[in-house]
Amino acid sequence: MKSTYTIVKECNGDKIIIDYSKLDGYKFKPKNKIKYNGIKVNSIVVVKKSFIEKLLKKKVKRKLNYYLEYIISLIDNDDEDGSGLKEALTDLERYKSIVEYKYKKYLNQKYITLLLKKIKLLENELKTKILIYENEEVLVEENKKSR
Repeated sequence: MKSTYTIVKECNGDKIIIDYSKLDGYKFKPKNKIKYNGIKVNSIVVVKKSFIEKLLKKKVKRKLNYYLEYIISLIDNDDEDGSGLKEALTDLERYKSIVEYKYKKYLNQKYITLLLKKIKLLENELKTKILIYENEEVLVEENKKSR
């Protein structure tokens, strides 16, 4: 089944108005501010399922690599006060909810469970580092009181 799409131009000055509520697909805003032949793109709706899947997999992979590098830098940094670890944990939990609820519509269940397992591993590593840091704080405070 071949599907075709038509963009209707309603002339309101220099603006092109498209009714996005009728399009069923993944909506996002491009980060670059490039004008192509005088047209500025404010948002894009991807309708083809295979392209949505490729786009989201690339986006998720990039975000997971970012979190992994950030968490490794936090764990390796011994003079961290613990607030960065907790912030990273809340960011990771927020990202987990985005994956569970927003991307579940577009990605298959097997890939979603794999992503959630990877995120859970990162969460567990952060939680253990937070516990280690809190136990070290308690020990330091007990040593100060006993002296």
